[in-house]
Amino acid sequence: MRPRIGFAAIRLLEAAGCEVVVPGAQTCCGQPGYNSGDRASARALAAKVLDEFEDFEYVVVPSGSCGGMIRAHYPELFRDEPRMLERVKRLSARTYELTDFLASVVKLDRAPGSFKGTITYHDSCAGLRELGVKAQPRRLLASLPGLTLKEMEEAETCCGFGGTFALKFGEISTHIAERKCANIGASGADAVVLGDLGCMLNIEGRLRRRGDANTRVLHVAEVLAGTDQDREGIR
Repeated sequence: MRPRIGFAAIRLLEAAGCEVVVPGAQTCCGQPGYNSGDRASARALAAKVLDEFEDFEYVVVPSGSCGGMIRAHYPELFRDEPRMLERVKRLSARTYELTDFLASVVKLDRAPGSFKGTITYHDSCAGLRELGVKAQPRRLLASLPGLTLKEMEEAETCCGFGGTFALKFGEISTHIAERKCANIGASGADAVVLGDLGCMLNIEGRLRRRGDANTRVLHVAEVLAGTDQDREGIR
């Protein structure tokens, strides 16, 4: 949906001294099928991810939900297949959400970006609850010159997306999103920053529908890499 996020993630990893390889044939992690009860397609995609990524030292994902799928749910998906389960456990142990990897593994002291203004941060459900991502993005954002972080009320509360939840329970999802957007507006921030594309699309869509055309909705990788001004990605 937003290729510039991927390019921003590459810039950050290279700034941290990493050699970045992007397997050209990679596809989905299998989460949509898994959440919908389609275990067959979820398993097939998970096995494909395993084949394509298990030879790397680390797997870094600019999405809490995809990282959470690999770390928290792949082992359950293969629980009755001992040989595959061992492979999956090894992959899961080397898989990190982007800001967690930058802050905890390579210990990046200073991100290459800059930001002039005030932001508020939304904690995406999977990143927070499945991967423990909370302080890491805030620590990295604090290193940027010109950036001021102002916490919103209920920063840890769901935005209402929840994958297929937003489709199955539209009215409830809309109510949750409306509350989230009201809290964003009340913070007075110039932008809301987050680490999951599903939340990003849901929040931005709701903000625009409620008449807010000014609050920017940015992925944390864009801000940290300094590519948020370039809508085409890195040139």
